[in-house]
Amino acid sequence: MTKTAHDDVSAARGIDPLALGATLYVPATRPDIRAVATGAKLSGLRSIVLCLEDAVAETDIDDALANLRALLAALGRIDAPTPDAPLLFVRPRSLAMAWEIAALPGAERLTGLVAPKVRPGGVAAWVAALGGRDLLLMPTLETPEVFDPCAMRDLRDELVATARGRVLALRIGGNDLLACLGLRRMPGETLYEGPLGPLVAQLVGLMIPAGFALTAPVFDIVRDPVTLAREAARDVAFGLCGKTAIHPMQVAIIEAAYAVGADDLARARAILEEDARAVFQHAGAMCEPTVHRAWARRVVARAALYGVAEEAWAADATG
Repeated sequence: MTKTAHDDVSAARGIDPLALGATLYVPATRPDIRAVATGAKLSGLRSIVLCLEDAVAETDIDDALANLRALLAALGRIDAPTPDAPLLFVRPRSLAMAWEIAALPGAERLTGLVAPKVRPGGVAAWVAALGGRDLLLMPTLETPEVFDPCAMRDLRDELVATARGRVLALRIGGNDLLACLGLRRMPGETLYEGPLGPLVAQLVGLMIPAGFALTAPVFDIVRDPVTLAREAARDVAFGLCGKTAIHPMQVAIIEAAYAVGADDLARARAILEEDARAVFQHAGAMCEPTVHRAWARRVVARAALYGVAEEAWAADATG
């Protein structure tokens, strides 16, 4: 079997990108940053990004960096993270800031960095900025080049050549991509009903077969949980492994979409049986282990992380 970037990451750090779930972005200026980062403030979070980029005003950068330094120093004094502590990432403002953060005492307690606005030709510099630390990278796709299939092909090839084993997932920056078009989200519409739908499909076809997981853009209309649930279900259907969240109330809605239907879980387990027939029918669906095995493994992994969905909810969400 061909080894992929996903395989390398899993072997190196034991982290499946599916474990990201709803990734909550938090300004690094928050005074309760330690309680948030350790999971004491908001229980149940699977992953957090402490943001020093868009979420922090230029005038507040020094305070945000001081806050981060204090947090890392405090984490460095703890013997080990608690089992329920979230994966912890930092989103620096620039490449120079990434170098600074990776060199801080206590930076080894981070899971990795989220690299903003990564373009073709820039991957190696971001890997170098990790400074030899055992940190992972999540490049964000959010510049005009993302609309160019040739540029994304070049970026994919660069990721394969220079960042294999370092990239946990690629993050799709929906708001920045809409800004490239002079647009923003419309209430009541998922991103798949707008101009980003075909773009997400294009990125899925380019990046996932090369072994790079993708995460879904933020849904920034906080008071529309119904549309968020519809969009999260589509994210899962497109093979995306998690979603950016900007409010704690979004977390449970996003992660409910990753729960697995009982029929799908039964089919997946049947496909993975050592003595499974080459082709068979299960609950009215054809199963062919040769072509469905990767899907089955993913379904079983989702069930282990997010459980089995209530069938009524699953029907409503995908509806």
